Amino acid sequence: MNMSGSEVKIFTGNANPEVAQRIADAIGLPLGKATVSTFSDGEISVNIEETVRGKDVFVVQSTNPPVNDNIMELLILIDAFKRASAGRITAVLPYYGYARQDRKAKARDPITSKLVANLLTTAGADRILTMDLHASQIQGYFDIPVDHLLGVPILAKYFKEKELEDVVVVSPDLGSVTRARNFANHLDAPIAIIDKRRPKANVSEVMNIIGDIKDKNVILIDDMIDTAGTITNGANALKDLGAKEVYACCTHPVLSGPAIERIEKSVIKELVITDSIPLPEEKKLDKIVIRSVAPIFGEAIQRIYKNISVSKLFD
Repeated sequence: MNMSGSEVKIFTGNANPEVAQRIADAIGLPLGKATVSTFSDGEISVNIEETVRGKDVFVVQSTNPPVNDNIMELLILIDAFKRASAGRITAVLPYYGYARQDRKAKARDPITSKLVANLLTTAGADRILTMDLHASQIQGYFDIPVDHLLGVPILAKYFKEKELEDVVVVSPDLGSVTRARNFANHLDAPIAIIDKRRPKANVSEVMNIIGDIKDKNVILIDDMIDTAGTITNGANALKDLGAKEVYACCTHPVLSGPAIERIEKSVIKELVITDSIPLPEEKKLDKIVIRSVAPIFGEAIQRIYKNISVSKLFD
């Protein structure tokens, strides 16, 4: 599909310039020229170094750590493009931060994912392109179109190529059953479910395993891994209950705090992730395999630009 660099511009902030470059390469366009820096007091400074008047602008910026800095960069970039008379501005967020704060779990809780949606819209975004929101209903927090891509096909393709036998796909909790079922459909495999409780944030305890995992190769699937407590506790429980080998995969490798140490010491044989969040060199382990989201985002951008259906990419 031909795309004209005179009509489409792809820009990025400092959150994940590597994946932005891969997306641009997949499309066959150069990254737009923009400088995102800070003043001495920490305020963010944005300088767009080429015309965007009337152009279809795509701003690639995950909201990974440092989350608040990267959100502000994105908001200021969008505002700059809006004031520079861009024809349409699409915020491309391979990882949408604050997605876990999607409801009032207890009295006086904020709904921060809705707040971020409001900020993006107010800044001037005309469209959102993202992947694997922690809760699908976040799409409804926006009053602008949202294209919600799925990471399952990328991850499932890797395991298809491994040709594992006696596979069972395991959901790490009840909330991830739909994702696990979709993943299992790609592999034509059964599913099992970990019943867990979460006494406090970033702490989980495995209570029971629902399904047959004895002497099976199990694959744990989740949308994100943060401190890795859920995934490593689940892996250990599965191994203790007779699983042959334990694999794990996720779309968004947040991997904060003790995550890398936990994964390294766990029974997980391989952890398959995407590059929706950049993984620093010091966090790379031999058991971590990275697959790129760039091809699917590149195709989605082409389809949005050409006003072609994006729904094919959900399969």
